[in-house]
Amino acid sequence: MFSFSFPTSVSFGPGVISQLPGYLKQHQLNRPLVVTDSLIKELPFFRKLMEDLRSQGLSPLVFSEINRNPIKSDVLKGKAAYQDQCDGIIGIGGGSSLDVSRAVALSINHHEDLFKYDGLTGGTDLINAAIPYYITVPTTAGTGSEVGRSAIISEDDSKRKRILFHPSLMAKQVFADPELTYGLPPEITAATGMDAMAHHVEAFLAKGYHPMCDGIALEGMRLIWNSLEKAVLSSDEGARSDMLMASLMGAVAFQKGLGIVHALSHPLSTLLDMHHGLANAVNLSYGCAYNQTVCEGQFKRIAWQFGLKQGQTVHEALMEMNYRLGLPTKLSECGVKEDHLYDLSNLAVKDFCLPQNPRPATIDDIKSIYIQAL
Repeated sequence: MFSFSFPTSVSFGPGVISQLPGYLKQHQLNRPLVVTDSLIKELPFFRKLMEDLRSQGLSPLVFSEINRNPIKSDVLKGKAAYQDQCDGIIGIGGGSSLDVSRAVALSINHHEDLFKYDGLTGGTDLINAAIPYYITVPTTAGTGSEVGRSAIISEDDSKRKRILFHPSLMAKQVFADPELTYGLPPEITAATGMDAMAHHVEAFLAKGYHPMCDGIALEGMRLIWNSLEKAVLSSDEGARSDMLMASLMGAVAFQKGLGIVHALSHPLSTLLDMHHGLANAVNLSYGCAYNQTVCEGQFKRIAWQFGLKQGQTVHEALMEMNYRLGLPTKLSECGVKEDHLYDLSNLAVKDFCLPQNPRPATIDDIKSIYIQAL
């Protein structure tokens, strides 16, 4: 017997962000805390959105003190900004902004140490108080965090990643507007797009029974394969819409689980502050090559979704995709050195994503993959 859940209410399409002021007024959310990052805060669309909210008589409070790989102190600062004067939370941005906004939402009425609520140490059972009204607005097509129910936050000193998870942390409403992704630099569009691809591929390969997620993952892969290059090269509405939808679908698919690619990538962000999407983009082909021998049937289905020619492997195709997108194909191109491999391997073998990988991996296996990718 299996239990499944599905995302929350989503408004999707070019221009849907214009519905946000009316939605807030309808739900009597007059002073929301808007959580974003320092770059998005200065973008024209964000400034216009804040002006629109204020012109409707609303009083948004902006919090943007967020690290690229968010840490606990970011969340505590956001909680202090919320205080008693706010009546809801809006997360606007990519994975970092949405992770922090979700963790802030958790912290408002849960006053133990933040990491006491770590889902990997039994903390989920302690999440029992109300969560403020929570809305998400994605600006990248990568993490799919807008429909997630977890936040990954690192410890300030060790940079060890912790996961906060609970069904109540899912946003009550998502405004997914492809137009908000138009201004992204091509390299960010490419890296976040390959991050979404990694979510679908790993979810499809992950151990366990979940045909709903498998079906979503296969369709998400197809959308990304057919639209990512066009999205990187232009602001084509159809390609950007397909990428944003595929990103959202990825977060649904990986309810089934992730695997070795994410286990390899998380330590790169933890130790070297590498962009998560970029780390997944580089590691994806190497992780697929490692899993090939135990997932022949699944890789044939992926190859069919990609429209690959007879004899072309999925990991080769993903490597070629990186070339076409102008992304690195080696970790050394991202500043990783051989001296880093010991610490990276020790973290990766303990990563919470690794147990769902279809092929077990020892620390020697992990180090071997890093060496190939270096």
